[in-house]
Amino acid sequence: MRVLGVDPGLTRCGIGVVEGVAGRPLTMLGVGVVRTAADAEIGDRLVAVERGIEEWLDAHRPEMVAVERVFSQHNVRTVMGTAQASAVAMLCAARRGLPVALHTPSEVKAAVTGSGRADKAQVGAMVTRLLRLDAPPKPADAADALALAICHIWRAPAQNRLQRAVAAHHATKGRTA
Repeated sequence: MRVLGVDPGLTRCGIGVVEGVAGRPLTMLGVGVVRTAADAEIGDRLVAVERGIEEWLDAHRPEMVAVERVFSQHNVRTVMGTAQASAVAMLCAARRGLPVALHTPSEVKAAVTGSGRADKAQVGAMVTRLLRLDAPPKPADAADALALAICHIWRAPAQNRLQRAVAAHHATKGRTA
């Protein structure tokens, strides 16, 4: 499975592509950051994020896109920009018919480090180890994007089984009603 991970942000949108399957060594295919100027108009910034994500989708042809689920933060301006960048990533994937998975920051941290309360340094260190890199990707947004992709690869099999079980339950329930 090839997954494009997106750590959404308007100033720095982390992007990482990981390939592999759960239980086997994973391979990083690319990592980077789409940057926009903080003083640029919001529309121009969103277009720049879209162009950057589209370039990554064209270059790496992922089967799936994993995006960090936006949650309420103390700074409303920050959460708005994050939500807007997240929506752009989901839109780019939807245009191509690619499935999108949303993962919370604590879910990603727990999957990669074993603790949902891990700090950025711990996430970066584990991403480096898991992908057999020479050094942690910089900035942290890039490492976070790779962590999202890793999280999805590892959790997708269990999520798929759960979805099939729920669908089977609903199909059986519908026949007996």
